[in-house]
Amino acid sequence: MTGERRGHFWDAVEGRAPMPAATTTLGWKLVDADTERGEIEVSFEATEDFLNPAGTVQGGFLTAMLDDTMGPALAATLDPGQYGTTIELKVSFLRPAKPGRLVGRGRIVHRGGTIAFLAGELLDESGQVVAVGSSTTRILRTG
Repeated sequence: MTGERRGHFWDAVEGRAPMPAATTTLGWKLVDADTERGEIEVSFEATEDFLNPAGTVQGGFLTAMLDDTMGPALAATLDPGQYGTTIELKVSFLRPAKPGRLVGRGRIVHRGGTIAFLAGELLDESGQVVAVGSSTTRILRTG
């Protein structure tokens, strides 16, 4: 990709617009984005504030992290003036997640004109998958 990348996603990532508060709360950081392949890798920082009574990261936070992994896989490929909104989300929890760094890997499975199917996984610091997800996203125009 040549030139300056534009659009809601790139404007926030490259500091031209503020990051969403939820993204900041989750400790979201871009690791890598391959816009040609529709793949992304991001990281999160699961803090003690995310824990459930059993001492592991509460499932709602893991779900938000997966949503904030899969959505950006699509968002990084959208034209300026487009955005994606999740219309369906499924998450499966495979093992408990502890506080610390979690890595999200997301990808576009299929993209049509107005609907995209996305998939993702969340890994702990040892590389074990703690949760997987899929989502259906509608591509809309701003304004």
